[in-house]
Amino acid sequence: MTQWTLRGATTSYVVEVPSHGQWAALVAWGPHAVANGPSLLAPVGTEHFIPRSDVEPLEYGVKGVRYTSAPELVVTGADGSDELRPVFVDAAQGDDSLELTFVDDVRGVRLVLHYRVPAGLDVVERWVSVHNDGGEGLTLRQHASAGFVVPTSDGTVVRYLWGEWNSEFQQGSVELRRGRFSIDSRQGITGHSYSPFLAVGEQNGPAWGVQLAWSGSWEMSAEVDTTGQTRIQAGRLASSLGLAVGAGESWVSPVAVGGFSSEGLDGLARVFHAYQRSFSRGLAQKVLYNSWFATEFDVRASHQLELAKRAVRAGVETFVVDDGWFVGRSDDTGGLGDWEVDPVAFPDGLGNFIADLKEIGLGFGLWVEPESVSPSSDLAAKHPEWILQTPGREPVLIRNQLLLDLSRDDVAEWIWETLDRLLSSYEISYLKWDANRPRLDAGDQRRDLDGRVVENLYKILDRLCAEHPQVVVEGCAGGGARVDLGMAARVDTLWPSDNTAPLDRLSIQRGFLTGYSPHLMSSWVTDAEGTHDGRERSLDFRFHVAMAGGLGIGADLSRWSDEQLATAARCIQQYKEIRDVVAHGKVYQLAEGTQYVAEGRSIVFLWNTGDGNVRGTLPTRPRGIPLVQLDPDKFYRVGTEVYPGSYLLQVGVPWDDSTDSQCLVITPSN
Repeated sequence: MTQWTLRGATTSYVVEVPSHGQWAALVAWGPHAVANGPSLLAPVGTEHFIPRSDVEPLEYGVKGVRYTSAPELVVTGADGSDELRPVFVDAAQGDDSLELTFVDDVRGVRLVLHYRVPAGLDVVERWVSVHNDGGEGLTLRQHASAGFVVPTSDGTVVRYLWGEWNSEFQQGSVELRRGRFSIDSRQGITGHSYSPFLAVGEQNGPAWGVQLAWSGSWEMSAEVDTTGQTRIQAGRLASSLGLAVGAGESWVSPVAVGGFSSEGLDGLARVFHAYQRSFSRGLAQKVLYNSWFATEFDVRASHQLELAKRAVRAGVETFVVDDGWFVGRSDDTGGLGDWEVDPVAFPDGLGNFIADLKEIGLGFGLWVEPESVSPSSDLAAKHPEWILQTPGREPVLIRNQLLLDLSRDDVAEWIWETLDRLLSSYEISYLKWDANRPRLDAGDQRRDLDGRVVENLYKILDRLCAEHPQVVVEGCAGGGARVDLGMAARVDTLWPSDNTAPLDRLSIQRGFLTGYSPHLMSSWVTDAEGTHDGRERSLDFRFHVAMAGGLGIGADLSRWSDEQLATAARCIQQYKEIRDVVAHGKVYQLAEGTQYVAEGRSIVFLWNTGDGNVRGTLPTRPRGIPLVQLDPDKFYRVGTEVYPGSYLLQVGVPWDDSTDSQCLVITPSN
């Protein structure tokens, strides 16, 4: 028996291969102390009706080794069999990595289990590579990235994020004593319905979670078997024809990321936040204004400049022109694909408009949707073969648009050249990349459509960041339909939802923060009424919701009064003083708010989400909202008041409901 330990900041992940070499099994996953003890996962007793492999805590189950439980990998060959029996042959361990190689000599398959624990973090990255060293082609029927065994004893509560357009990132849970719970996306995009995220644990005590770095179709499941073992599978969604791996070829899965925290689900969120910050480019969080809600498709340079001048009064730093700036785009039925500046919208040219913005102190941003095409566009007429469709069938029209076949390298190159031309021709500091429809047309499934599309998308984004490093890139997909670790590693901010109403948005953002870092959370102040909760809240409340992430404004500022602009200026000035803490601080969810903790200060947002209509009409007493992560032996300044740390930890900051929200800065008092 051979054993390896991967050590994170506070966590150990211990794997062993038994002497028979037929599989790798998990020994421990948790605090460093657990690595020193015996396995808590190894089954006891004697199996009678099923193989031992089906009750062992396997790291990766292959059909042919694992039978009665769902395997991670199923491979068929030319003879029609779907079994492999790979045997361990080699291990390679680095400072933060591990590779375990198994070989099936009969089929000529080499399977490598890859592990990496990034330095200073409490996550383990896992993926597999399948190498066809034989002389015949193979087909992968199931191909998960990993199977994570979660050290629970007898059933568990599985946490997940669900939603729909305008209601993304709703928190859900299911008690799983036995059986299987699964979520997925079959849309060719991460999707609104579910996020590729599953977690197990409570608010207090140990918690584990798994996410998938993939922006196409995916599937995840949690299963509790008859022994009480919990197992989370994550990977790409299997296609109807499987994935072909020819002789001499290899296939590599997306990365699945497992996280652990001894500080409950809140701590697990901080683990994933730290991981996502580790691949952030660290570009400054600028306060932006986006003109969409003010103008929609009626883009006129003179009107845009009027909005920009009012935005400057509020303290905005970047002005973003949204949809409608290019030729043929008077509504959503045309223009996509023809990315030329509309001379009617910008009679003096876009360059002069950008110069006007620069003169009043604003950077410039632009909206694009490069993966889509309008049927009436010049591009569609010139390159009908570029439109994704199934041969002999009309492509599916969604939101009056079709998709380009991004699996084609010529399409990918055209998208890159289009974006590069825009960014090289104009002084653009912010790019909002949208994707407003799912991928429904199957096309020719003999090729790996999903894999090739996502691979080309990632290549374009990687090249964009490398060759235009000062351009902030926002990922958007009809709201939050493409939020995942794959995008989080390649963009600077993500759009969680098109729903910007304050109470609705607060729920969406709280769900978002369970799996994704606040530096990725783009949030706007608008005039939108709630889709689900339309109760009116103050402008301060709306700003405080948006200030909990990357602050922007999307309201029609031409309709705002001087008083509203003054409130905006006050809030934006405060945000500029605290945004580094919001972006990089540790996040703690409070009973009625959120606390961001950094070295030397904390930022606390409090929101009254109840019905405040009767406040002040009946006798009441001030409430206290207890804080966290303060030294009980020190004193802290909160506004003009000074409190003992012990008081703020136990009683909390006072809140008399005279306002419906607060943004408090907590600093040590000398």
